[in-house]
Formats: sequence, structure tokens, C-alpha cells
Amino acid sequence: MNNLAKFIKSYGGVLFGVVLIALIVSIRVSCSRLSKNVFEIAIPGAVDSLQPFNDINAFEMTSNIKIGWNLGNTLDAHGERDGFPWLGGGLYAYTKVFEMESAWGNPAATEELFVAVKESGFNTIRIPVTWYKAMDQNHNIRTDWMTRVVEVVNYAINNDLYVILNSHHDEEIFKFTNAQTRESLVAFKKLWDQIARVFKNYDERLIFEALNEPRTKGSPHEWTGGTAEEHLNLNKYYQTFVDTVRVTGGNNDKRILIINTYAASAEQTAMDGLVLPADTAVNRLIVSIHAYTPYDFALNKNDSFNSWSKDNIGDTSPITDMFERAYNSFIAKGIPVVMGEFGAMNKGNAAARTEWAEFYVKTAMEKGIPCIWWDNGITSGNGERFGIIGRYIQDKPFPDIIEGLMRGASEWYNKREGRL
Repeated sequence: MNNLAKFIKSYGGVLFGVVLIALIVSIRVSCSRLSKNVFEIAIPGAVDSLQPFNDINAFEMTSNIKIGWNLGNTLDAHGERDGFPWLGGGLYAYTKVFEMESAWGNPAATEELFVAVKESGFNTIRIPVTWYKAMDQNHNIRTDWMTRVVEVVNYAINNDLYVILNSHHDEEIFKFTNAQTRESLVAFKKLWDQIARVFKNYDERLIFEALNEPRTKGSPHEWTGGTAEEHLNLNKYYQTFVDTVRVTGGNNDKRILIINTYAASAEQTAMDGLVLPADTAVNRLIVSIHAYTPYDFALNKNDSFNSWSKDNIGDTSPITDMFERAYNSFIAKGIPVVMGEFGAMNKGNAAARTEWAEFYVKTAMEKGIPCIWWDNGITSGNGERFGIIGRYIQDKPFPDIIEGLMRGASEWYNKREGRL
């Protein structure tokens, strides 16, 4: 027997044990890295030193937001839709970032798109993000997903745009019944702790929005304002949101934060059910509502409902009454409001949509409420057709609508600036 054979015979068991232990340690280290909270890892592109911060209050912020645009159906794509059951289906570790971003048919966002948005006259971009699809079972966010969100936020910041970053469509893990809220709040706190730590050094142009349209999906009161139980639990989310963000350091102790009514509804029941959380930062909270109104004209997919006129009180009163409710419920009480989503679908009626858009935004701005158009990148077909800026070549298929939006916003904006 040669020397090597003797060595293996004598020490083979020990060697096997050493190799096995090394392999286990290596696997544990790798798993630890995979599940490590993103805020403990440097995220490429994230601002790593404290930026100067213009410490304006929430009303000053809503005054600065002239008019905004939503990057819809992009980072918020999720769930079983269009043949992509893996989104949020437990295979989070194996789904590529590009696949998660483009799953609903839009291309990945580019800085060129954001430049086109700014050149069209918008000064704010809302970036809806669905997070649960990129979480592990302990609610740790994938670092590559967070890296991509940072990259997209930077597109806007680099072009001097205000940015609203939110949690969108995460009702899969965030629940609002008594039986489910306690467990859901653990995930919610973990989510915002991670987001806030990654973005803590950004200046005042970055705004955090707690949720989107928080509601119990499929419930009888889903779109009618919610129940007292749901209101109580939703308000717990907002106190958790504020408390979590404020202690993460950087500029987050004074950052503007947005909270939503139940389902972001403009129904009086939803507005009455919202209680502002206690906050160590004074006058730094904004309330967000959504309203696609009148429903038949703006959101009903039946193309026969395609007419609207500012001279018809039946067409205008759903808009004026809604903004009056929002004003009386919040602004008159010292609480600023933003219209986080609005729009009217394309039904081959660009002229009516243009007239509607100008009236809608002008009415809102007269009440001190800036508006953010919902653009989901869709302009034709059978879906919700809200696209006004092309995602591939940044074309503008409805330039008159964009001009109407700008007229509606600019008249009030210019009066405030003393230009009229």
C-alpha cells in the first residue's frame, strides 16, 4: 500500500468530517446573505451620504407639486396575470428582476422616459412598487429588486423631479381585519424599515407613501368606504409607518409622508374613518385620495360612455362635489391632500378627455390639491387605456390631453407665483 492510500485509510474519516463541516458553514453563510436585510447591505446607486434637505412642511410640498404622472403597471406588476403565476407565488428567488418589472407588458423604465415626462410639463413622478413578490418568508426584500427600485428613483431625482415611492398591491400580505392585522403589521413594519433605511439620505424631493388603495379585497365595502373595524386597523398601519420611518436616521426624521384613506376613496365614510397618526415631525403628513370620476366616463370600459362637457352640471358635479368633500374633511382642518391617481380612459374621445382633464385639474388646484395622472402604458385594446406617454419611444399619442392637464394646473400655479 502506497503512502497516499495509507493516509486516506488512517485519516479519511477525519477529512470527510472536515469537508462536511466546511460545506455546511458555506451553505449557512450563503443562506444568511440571501436572507440578510437589505438595509444591512450597501445597495448600489443609493445615496450614501446625507443630502442637504429643504425642510418644508406638507402644505408647502403640495404647493410645489404642480402636476404629476404615475409609472403604472411597471414595478407594481404582480400576481397571476397574463400567464405569469410565479409573481408572488413563492418562487421569488428564481424570478429575474426584468421579468417582475415587465410582466404586465410594459418595458423596463428608462431615464429617457422620465426626461420625456418632465419635458411634457410634469414635475412629479409617483413610482408604484409591489414588494411582496420580492420578499422571502421573513419579509426580507431581495437586494437586486431594491437595487432596481433605487435605480428608477434616481432617474427622477437626477432630473429634479419630486418622487412619491409607495407600497402598491401588497394587500396580499397586508390585511385589515381584527383577525389578521397583528401579523400583517409585522410584515408592514419590516418592509418600511428596509425601504426607509435604504433611502434615508435622500433630500426632500423623495416622499414616502405608506400604501396605495388599502382595503379588504372582495369585501362588501371594498369600494364604498370600508367598515369601522377596517378603519381602526388601517390607522394602526399609519402609526406604525410613521414611527418606523422616523427612527431610521438620515433625513427621515423630517421627510414628508403620505397616508391614504381606506381604498384611497373619496367617499365621506372613508375620509371620516382616517385618523392622522401622532408624529414627531410637525405638519409633515399628506392625505392621498384617488378618484376616476364620473365613473362611467372615466373608468367604465363600456366605450359608449364617451361624452363629457363642462357645461353640463350632471358631468361636472361629481368632480366639484368630490373636491368639496376633500377640502372640508382635510384642507379646511389644516391637512393637505394630493390626488394620487386620476384619469379618463381612451374611448376614441380625445376632445372630451381634454376638456375633462383641464376642468378636473383646475377644480382640484383651486382647492389646493395637486393631481397625479394614472398612466399604465396602455392606449388601445380592451383594458384600462390610460396611457398618454409612450413607454418605448416616448411618443405622445394624446398631446391635447397633456396640454389640457397643463392648462388646468398652470392657471392656478401661475397665479400663486404672481405671473397672472
